[in-house]
Amino acid sequence: MHDWLAYIQDHNQQYLDELVAFLRIPSVSSLSDHEADIRTAAHWVAERMRSAGIDGVEILPTGGHPVVVGEWLHAEDRPTILIYGHFDTQPADPAEEWVRPPFEPVIEDGRIFARGASDDKGNMLIPILAVEALLSTEGTLPVNVRFMFEGQEEIGSPQIPEFIDRYKDHLACDLVLSADGLQWREDQPALFVGFKGICAMQVDVSGPATDLHSGIFGGAVQNPLHALSHLLDTMHDAAGRITVDGFYDSVVPITDNERRLINQVPFDEQAYKDQLGLSEVFGEAGYTTYERAWARPTLEINGIWGGFQGEGVKAVIPSAAHAKITCRLVADQSPEEIISAVTRHVDAHSPEGASARVIPLSSHAHPYLMPADHPGNKAAHEVLKDEYGVEPYYVRLGGSLPICSLFLDKLGVHTVMFGFCLEDECIHAPNEYFRLASFERGLRCYGKMLKRLAEY
Repeated sequence: MHDWLAYIQDHNQQYLDELVAFLRIPSVSSLSDHEADIRTAAHWVAERMRSAGIDGVEILPTGGHPVVVGEWLHAEDRPTILIYGHFDTQPADPAEEWVRPPFEPVIEDGRIFARGASDDKGNMLIPILAVEALLSTEGTLPVNVRFMFEGQEEIGSPQIPEFIDRYKDHLACDLVLSADGLQWREDQPALFVGFKGICAMQVDVSGPATDLHSGIFGGAVQNPLHALSHLLDTMHDAAGRITVDGFYDSVVPITDNERRLINQVPFDEQAYKDQLGLSEVFGEAGYTTYERAWARPTLEINGIWGGFQGEGVKAVIPSAAHAKITCRLVADQSPEEIISAVTRHVDAHSPEGASARVIPLSSHAHPYLMPADHPGNKAAHEVLKDEYGVEPYYVRLGGSLPICSLFLDKLGVHTVMFGFCLEDECIHAPNEYFRLASFERGLRCYGKMLKRLAEY
């Protein structure tokens, strides 16, 4: 056994005790009552980085929740790796559904239960400890390393774009490793190479100045709910393809190799339908379910409202109707161009006898796609294959992870998702937990990954 691996094993109980202490801090970024707890968590992270041997540790202001940075830059002529993670958590609501108090960590059956255990405190602590193990046993690191741990990821990182612009010198690197990431299963690794972007908007349809009696005025005026329904129906054809002019103009087609990688991931359609309670899957023709979910853009109606919603009957024609829409974007679409395209579509299909307008909403992120053969992915592939004993899948997610596109846009570098949580660990839900086996595996993999990156 290498000395650094023995060091990790020898310090296993200490590391678990430290994780418990970290998880006790209720660093909920969305609740103002926990602002002091966010600062406490930042100081905890900074102190743990210093004791690991990391240089230049600072807690930097953002105008919102802070960011902790540090570095170790003594590996001449070697690449510089930026390690990213976050120490804020989601709220614990609903509290009554927790079997154990959310900020009183409990270890049971090889799992540690607490809010933030999997997302992201367990994962973001791993690289700090792996660096400590290497420095304590070898006195050096195989690559230069920088760290950026934020306290506002769970609220959308509102100050982080400006922060990256301001502190580019602190963050300059050749590659990012994100400790905020997933693996496929306990026995199956995965490399997540793409995330969709997002833009959101509200469509308002206005008709008469006030709600009208549906008997007296029915058939004589446009009903905004009818008009909105027809307007929304013009945005897709019967097969599910989006009919908004220009929507697909910037979409990068799926290559044959990308399709091969996606279709290497096993898919049981019947199990998928059973899980979701569906009789059939549905979507754009010419693509598999995973291709649609991971690599094709979408326009989804998230909610419609207007008129009377209460018990019983109120016979009115409403004065207005509304819908919320989100579009999930793929490379190289931009939120701005899609909002413009939908706005033009609404203007062109504005219903007779009513008026329609689009209001852009705040949810906004660019898509991210990393070449599967990027040197960072090649290194991660080798490490994960060595650890799990099988080849990793190359997958994408239909969800958004804005930090990846921010790093690419502002620092000019790609991000390898190198976290070890699993989807079944109740992330953002009651009774969140993290497998201790994943915690230990992550420690080994981060040490191996830093060594492997020295060769690229």
